[in-house]
Amino acid sequence: MPAVFIGIGSNLGDRLANINNAINYLRSDKGIIVEKISSFIETAPVGAPGPEYLNGVIKITTDLPPKTLLIVLQNIEKKLGRYRPFKNAPRTIDLDILLYGGEVIDEPDLKIPHPRMYEREFVLKPLREIED
Repeated sequence: MPAVFIGIGSNLGDRLANINNAINYLRSDKGIIVEKISSFIETAPVGAPGPEYLNGVIKITTDLPPKTLLIVLQNIEKKLGRYRPFKNAPRTIDLDILLYGGEVIDEPDLKIPHPRMYEREFVLKPLREIED
């Protein structure tokens, strides 16, 4: 099973509870094994005003193909009350596939590696932490 890295963040409500709930949903999926979880860091929002984010990275292994995993992540976001009124809107939870094994995917609804991950220290620092 490939190693997959998921960016996780929250800036609405009880941020840590939102993150822990999302991780518990991941753990309850039979096709996903949560391997490692980074520590979480507070960061300012990017691209829109709003409360501070709590961000981190999760390493999983999965037998789910990338598009199926994306649907699982989007369903978790919906369960935790995420809605998308505008681009970069504050959110209860944000789950992004950062890396999926060595896959490169460039489709309108799925881009792997995540196209902006290399610009964001709140992704790179937790990623380095769990892969060092």
